Amino acid sequence: MWIDTHCHLDAGEFDPDREQVADAAEAAGVRGIVVPAVAAWNFDTVRALAHRDARCVYALGIHPLCSPGAGQAELDTLRRQVAASMDDPRFVGIGEIGLDFFVAGLDAEHQTWLYAEQLKLAREFDLPVLLHVRKSQDQVGAQLRKLGIKRGIAHAFNGSHEQARRFVDQGMKLGFGGNVTFSRARQIRRLATELPLEALVLETDAPDIAPAWLSDDQFGEQHKARNTPAEVAGVARVMAELRGIDAQTLAQATWRNAVAALPRLAAFADTMAPALSGGHTTSTSP
Repeated sequence: MWIDTHCHLDAGEFDPDREQVADAAEAAGVRGIVVPAVAAWNFDTVRALAHRDARCVYALGIHPLCSPGAGQAELDTLRRQVAASMDDPRFVGIGEIGLDFFVAGLDAEHQTWLYAEQLKLAREFDLPVLLHVRKSQDQVGAQLRKLGIKRGIAHAFNGSHEQARRFVDQGMKLGFGGNVTFSRARQIRRLATELPLEALVLETDAPDIAPAWLSDDQFGEQHKARNTPAEVAGVARVMAELRGIDAQTLAQATWRNAVAALPRLAAFADTMAPALSGGHTTSTSP
């Protein structure tokens, strides 16, 4: 059984068929879906989704792409919501937060301030983080070390081997999704193959980062197809092939890793991941 450790199931792309999408994921063996918030306006949305669908849990945070206009008032809202959610078993961490130095026009200084303040919240409440690290691996990692954050997931990781090792040494797990399915993504595939198995988790970032078999070109440069959490099964097949291991071994390892990164998932292990206690693991075919 698989867990999608990063899926925006609340996104508008899923409005017509959200329940069917989650059902299809479960049919593919995906028993858990982590839904991170991106801004104050969807805190209530991701919480409600997680309480409506037993396959989902949620995180709260402000995404760097939502940083324009997000100031102290939004941070105060986040803190109140986090405090109110601490007794909610479906609340698993702070995210999606981080830095994005790829998209033009974002204020790097403001992003960094907002990210650091959210890391301080994670430290205050002893919560793990779900990290956005696009073109910002060194800067994101530096703040983790500065503020002493040692648990969470660097999602859609696409850095060097040395950068990856620094995240792992800091206690982070690294998320791999659709990008690893492209033969052209040599650096990502090397990381997926060479890093310790205990450092890896699976994800989709759905509806984004569609895998190779859904992409509209052979190199995956467009990613215009809608991705869904069911595609974790195909990502797992590719990951298992790259590492030369069987699906059961990968399923058990990535579930353990997800729980290590997001400890509140442990409360759902019996219902979400029976494979951890010897249950049946479904096929990884996409």
